[in-house]
Amino acid sequence: MCNITVGVAKSKGSKVCHRGLYVVAFLCPVKGCDFMEPIKVGNLTIYPIILDVNHKLKSFNSYLVEDGHTLSLIDAGINKDDYWNLFTNTLHTFGFNIRDLSDILLTHHHFDHIGLVNRITDEVSIPVYAHEKAIPRLKRDPEFMQLRIDFYKILYEEMGCGETGKKQIDYLQNAIIKHKHTAIKAEITPLDRQINCFQVIEVPGHSPDQVAFYNEEAKVWFGGDVLIDHISSNALIEPDERGERILSLIQQISSLNKCSEFPLDYVFSGHGAVIDNHKRLINTRLNNVEIKATRLLTLIKNGASTANDIAQQYYQKIYETQFPLVMSEIIGHLDFLEVNRKVRTEKVNGVWRYYSYE
Repeated sequence: MCNITVGVAKSKGSKVCHRGLYVVAFLCPVKGCDFMEPIKVGNLTIYPIILDVNHKLKSFNSYLVEDGHTLSLIDAGINKDDYWNLFTNTLHTFGFNIRDLSDILLTHHHFDHIGLVNRITDEVSIPVYAHEKAIPRLKRDPEFMQLRIDFYKILYEEMGCGETGKKQIDYLQNAIIKHKHTAIKAEITPLDRQINCFQVIEVPGHSPDQVAFYNEEAKVWFGGDVLIDHISSNALIEPDERGERILSLIQQISSLNKCSEFPLDYVFSGHGAVIDNHKRLINTRLNNVEIKATRLLTLIKNGASTANDIAQQYYQKIYETQFPLVMSEIIGHLDFLEVNRKVRTEKVNGVWRYYSYE
């Protein structure tokens, strides 16, 4: 059996197959990509827009999806000329132009899923849909952005992060001005439970506003970053609209279990390959949560008591280079241990400390 993969064909006309479906990859003039012949499944025709990259994400993926009535763009990749050229070349190769687009559907607000929105809506006036929780993030609402900074300032203090936490706060403060231009200019319409031929499924965890677009007839799921074939998706620590901390990993576990209940043939992700056995992959991801949590519990039993101490011991050099991701991972797994009554917490001099029940 072959797997559909994205962005890997090396020669014009080379075929990849999956469960009787064949697609043909064509050489693309944009470096690092290949055009793929449309994937026809159920009532949908899917035109993948895949830009390969040489780092752990493997690729940036978005999808043109035609259902006989609409041509939707699901996610909008990164704001780079290579991706814009790939997007427009894909449209033209298969007989479309930008004015054929019906709408843009966003799985979540992260920069690598919204990159072309402003460039597209500068050229054509079409609706942009996202979860209501995405809107202040996509608009980079000043009040909400400051709420996030205030949230992280307290969080990093309470987790014992010291100077490294302060440096991250300085970075976030500067980013409000530096990245102001990335705010989505178009009006954003909150998603309802149904859009075009898709059910809208809330799957928070990686992001509070993460959704998936599910087509029951085709048994496909466009899930952004809720499930990625080759890496686990970070459950990023975020505040809610009141500035309270979301238990992101607990949400992500719930979302993965929800995804597992759907009878899916394909999961189209924001990065990497198409997934054809989502239940097996979800079991792997959930098992990995247990494994990592057990390792952190061992560190706690051996005397590490703050989230910062645990992060430094577990991640070592990566702690400095990927600080916000590292702290999200550690705090999320500490939440998992606490919810499952493996650890208890105590606030000592303003810093949370974690102790094993055993």
